[in-house]
Amino acid sequence: MHVPPRHDDALDLPNPRSVSRTLLALLILPAILAGLSSCSVKKVAVNSVANSLTSGPDVFGTDEDPQLVREAIPFGLKTMESLLQTVPRHRGLLLSLCRGFTQYAAAFVQADADAVEAADYARASAMRERALKLFLRARNYGLRGLELDHRGVTKRLQTLPDSAAREIRRKELPMLYWTAAAWGSAINLGKDRADLLADLGAVRALMERGLKLDETFDGGAFHEAMIILEALPKDLGGSPERAREHFRRAVELSKGTKASPYLTLAQTVSVMTQNRREFRELLAQALSVDPDRDPNQRLATLVLQQQARELLKREDDLFIESDDANPRNIPKDPR
Repeated sequence: MHVPPRHDDALDLPNPRSVSRTLLALLILPAILAGLSSCSVKKVAVNSVANSLTSGPDVFGTDEDPQLVREAIPFGLKTMESLLQTVPRHRGLLLSLCRGFTQYAAAFVQADADAVEAADYARASAMRERALKLFLRARNYGLRGLELDHRGVTKRLQTLPDSAAREIRRKELPMLYWTAAAWGSAINLGKDRADLLADLGAVRALMERGLKLDETFDGGAFHEAMIILEALPKDLGGSPERAREHFRRAVELSKGTKASPYLTLAQTVSVMTQNRREFRELLAQALSVDPDRDPNQRLATLVLQQQARELLKREDDLFIESDDANPRNIPKDPR
């Protein structure tokens, strides 16, 4: 699945003092907790740190060094998981973990699997299995977040998805989106697993609910996600025509500042329909996006553009018919 976009509410540049306070809190937290005898006092301390971690600015989105972020994310995720054990109903932690594991799995683990598949299929398969587990882990955190206000909604989404999705309100859009994104990404990787495919209706119901509540959310994020759902085979409810409609709307809502719609359509519908020319044109557009045009999307753009380059390298593996008239005519990277 594409790298799902970050929610704009958490992407301003940080106040250095707030970042310093958060880091200090993380460093001294174990010593503080060890000296606390009261469970309630301990929860207050952990809750305070959790609030600092999840309500402050996201410095990752504006970063220009994907490798640095790649190495930093696991520590942050494990830190939040340890805090969640003490405050298991903390909304901010549940949302951050759902979003973080989804983005990490898509941007790095699944992308790495795609890059090495031609040279080492066994390794790629193992990496995809890891990505699948990370997506499911993210989904479970998201469902726990939805359960806070809708007890039993997980089961209802699997049995009566449309009515269950209608329970979710506008203020819950971030939790709805990232839960559906994680769930859909898992299904996309596990198309051969009947237990995952059985949940496809739940994912579609959540995405359609999100579109109804606010189609402009995060620059058309729900439209982007629908591209992937509509790229599924027709017997699973997919439609290339509808996928392209969602693509056009996603580009319109994002005002061309995101590389993700182009990449998503290219690696799904263009490959499925074996439209090599469209594939190249879309990836060229993804590579033409200026990472600095929207600093909040800088990291996502850089990661996605690297994925676009890898896709172009694997072009002949993705398309059955040869291109003898113009072999390996890879669009030049505008940068």
